[in-house]
Formats: sequence, C-alpha cells, structure tokens
Amino acid sequence: MKDLFLKLIVTTTLLFTTSLFAEQMRLETVNGVPKVVKSIDVELIDIAGKQRMLSQRIAKDYLYIGNKVAVGKADKQLKASLGEFLSAHKRLYASINDPEIRNLLTFVKMSFDEFEQLMKQPFNLDNAQLALDLSESILEGSQYVVDSLKNKIGHKESDIVAKAGKQRMLAQRIAKYYIAYQSGIKDKNTVDQMKAAVKTFAHNHETLMKNPNNTPTINQKLAQIDKLWKIVYKFYLKIEKGGLPFIVFITTDDITAQMDEITKLYVSLYQH
Repeated sequence: MKDLFLKLIVTTTLLFTTSLFAEQMRLETVNGVPKVVKSIDVELIDIAGKQRMLSQRIAKDYLYIGNKVAVGKADKQLKASLGEFLSAHKRLYASINDPEIRNLLTFVKMSFDEFEQLMKQPFNLDNAQLALDLSESILEGSQYVVDSLKNKIGHKESDIVAKAGKQRMLAQRIAKYYIAYQSGIKDKNTVDQMKAAVKTFAHNHETLMKNPNNTPTINQKLAQIDKLWKIVYKFYLKIEKGGLPFIVFITTDDITAQMDEITKLYVSLYQH
C-alpha cells in the first residue's frame, strides 16, 4: 500500500512537471500569431538595434556642437550616448557566443574607440566628414548584428521589434544629415541619404501601424508620432533650404524617445 502511494506521488509529480514544461515551451500567441520564444534574444535585438541609433546620434551631436546649435542639449546628449554605447557593447559581447558576430563586435569597438577620440577634436569640415564615415561604419556593423539575431530567431515578431527599433536610428539619421548639409557637406549623397531616411521611416511607420498584434497603448503612441510626422517630415525634406536646425533637433529627438518606448513595448509583447 505504501509503495502504491509513493508511485502515485511520483506519477502525479511527473505529470505536473511535464505539463509545466510543456506550458513553458509552448509558443504563446497574440491574435493567433506565435510569440518569440527566448526573451533574451528579443532583448539583444533591441540592444543591438539601439546601437544603430547611438551611432547616428553621436555624430549628429558632434556636428550640432560644431555648428553652435542646441549646444547645451547636444553636449549633454553626446556624453550620455558615448557611455550608453560602451555599456551596451559590453552586454552584447558577453551575451553572444557566435564567433562571427563577436568578431564583428570587436571591429565595431575599434571604430567606436576612434569615434570617441574624434569627439574630443576641434570641429572642422574634415572632422565632420570623418564623423559621418565612422558613424556609417558602426551603423553597418550594428545592423549586421541585428540581422544575425533576427535570422537566429526566425520569427516574424523579431522583425517587428527590429523595425520599431530602426525608427529610432532613422530619426537621428535625418537630423545627422540635415546638420551635415548645414555644416558645409553639401554633396548629393548628403541630400540623398537624408531623403532616403525620411522615405524608409514613413514606410516602416505604416507597417507598424498595420501590425495586427499592436496593443491599444502601442496604437495610441504610434498615432501620436503619426500626428507629429505629418507636419515635420516636410521640414526635413527641405534640407537644401535649411534654416530649421533647432526644430529638426528637437522633433527628431522627440520621435526617437517615443519610438524607444514603443520598441520596448514590442519587446514585452513578444517575449515570455
């Protein structure tokens, strides 16, 4: 009788454990769409994605300070962004085991070290161009990390997180190229890159607004950005006319902050 009782306890425990394990491993759904399984992967996509934004913001701040526009805000933001980038890099390197990605992260760190030293140099046209070049190198490396993590996860939801995160970068990219043109880098590439960023942002924004898994909070925040975007994107496209660098700084920062909140809401939505 005692043996039978013990067997019953063991069997019940096994059934409970199996059920619990199955529940933990089950792909939860939002409106019938599977969520991402590993929360750590989604978080890393967000972190790597934010590195893209910081690469653009750091260069933008350097150019704004050099042009003596929004100097106090840009200087404070620059110092904070340099620290945030380095902290995030350490987190990524410690969390990713893939040799190829780690090798690329090492290269990104080398570019960042050069970037950091440049920020201490006097502003001139050559240094402004170098800041643009380094920001592009770091952006490309960070984008590769994001794409690699997305491929590793292999779910549609990781693309939504990455796309929302990319909006942060695009907003800063718009401001970077706007002020670059005002700095004297008035070539066709500066204009084309800025206008391409505006176009991509608008496309991504439409995609996010149509995402069927959006919560009411996400939809509300996207609607707020939509209201602002419909006004300010016209200012951005008049890059060759110029004259609105402070408005561009403030509005792109506002959009970046709002998109950062939205990206984190998507991370919470798609992780266990």
